Amino acid sequence: MPTFTNRTYDEIEVGATISVSRRLSRTDVESLAFVSGDVDPFHLEAEEAAREEPLAEGVAGEALVSALLHRRLPGPGTRILAQDLRFSGQLGVGDEITGSVTAKEKRAGNVIVFDCHVRKNGADVVRGSATVEAPSKRLSYADIATPEMILRHNDAFARLLRRCQGMPPVVCAIVHPCDRDSLLGPLEAAKRGLITPVLVGPEAKIRAVAEAEGADLSGCRIVSTEHSHESAQKAVAMARAGEVEALMKGSLHTDELMAAVVPSATGLRTARRISHVFVLDVPSYPRMLLITDAAVNIAPDARTKADIVQNAIELAQVLGIEQPRVAILAAVETVNPDMQSTVDAAILCKMADRGQITGGLLDGPLAFDNAISEEAARTKKIVSPVAGKADILLAPDLEAGNMIAKQLQYLAGADSAGIVLGTRVPIVLTSRADSVRTRLASAAVMALVAHARKK
Repeated sequence: MPTFTNRTYDEIEVGATISVSRRLSRTDVESLAFVSGDVDPFHLEAEEAAREEPLAEGVAGEALVSALLHRRLPGPGTRILAQDLRFSGQLGVGDEITGSVTAKEKRAGNVIVFDCHVRKNGADVVRGSATVEAPSKRLSYADIATPEMILRHNDAFARLLRRCQGMPPVVCAIVHPCDRDSLLGPLEAAKRGLITPVLVGPEAKIRAVAEAEGADLSGCRIVSTEHSHESAQKAVAMARAGEVEALMKGSLHTDELMAAVVPSATGLRTARRISHVFVLDVPSYPRMLLITDAAVNIAPDARTKADIVQNAIELAQVLGIEQPRVAILAAVETVNPDMQSTVDAAILCKMADRGQITGGLLDGPLAFDNAISEEAARTKKIVSPVAGKADILLAPDLEAGNMIAKQLQYLAGADSAGIVLGTRVPIVLTSRADSVRTRLASAAVMALVAHARKK
């Protein structure tokens, strides 16, 4: 960062001025909207607002004036006492603006009054004055301590939820919703028109949770069972019979639900291998990111990975990615016969060449950095349509996939949704740690998949 050195009250003369120009970026607009409070509680409209909507000139102009006073003139140590600013016009992404502050009056007590202007195309969009208390001592430091805020390059989940608008709700069996989160999450999805929930579990327990949380179950169908195993078996049987179009895990263990799903005779298997996909909205990544398999297949071989990849490609297409880029992950970028993950990557790429895997662009082996960073790929001289721009990351095994997904969630602030594919109906595997946003996003993914299968 540049070194900011202030100018003290005694050093500033009437007429001293400074100006700065900048072009408003999407990140500028998103951050200013965030600071002003002009965002949805779930930040669902941030991406569209940044792309399409003009920004109120007051927010941007006031921010630029404040930055000039705090960082440039007088600079660090300045305290703004009052502002009288008038606004006209609008600002948006791509606008070139110039801000200036000029000292017009010095008063006792280190007080200085500044004329302030922000111009676009030579015309004032902000003009007025600011009264500050200027610092009395020289301060100079290279890194001003300011709160760090990571903004999303794109709000992938907002787009998914918008795509569901106008679609009829999907009839979804909620399997054993016997605690607060597993009941309230589906009810919120129902309020938003994503699903019509069918509650499968012990009725007395479900109603007790609803009463404790003040939730309204009127209009919800309840299919009563004795215990969680029966809940799973009953929900799967309803899906086989066509009574429901999707399943959502409640407060039972994942193993219990999947034990009812997997059997060929009574479950929901298809000719395709069952797999799980995490759909992630990573703030620092410019596109939606899918990671597979992180929940079902522990140590898949190349044949299983082919099905896992195909499931993920078809999901990505449903989510709006016409030809998804698939990075097959390993620890290195070259094929090493002693590293099975690199051999599998080579096999999968050749299968794609021969039309055994369709709909996506595959490349591998690729290390994680080369898969998601174009700069890293260039540094290692990797020429590939996938490297640095992956839409799908195929993990070498369940442990690696799960760790990558969880690290992105807890260290990079990613929101996540999850879905099981390769079954007769889509299945949402929720976690007790899932936020409302995650549960809604998972329901949206499930709804889009269910509707796509009807076509």
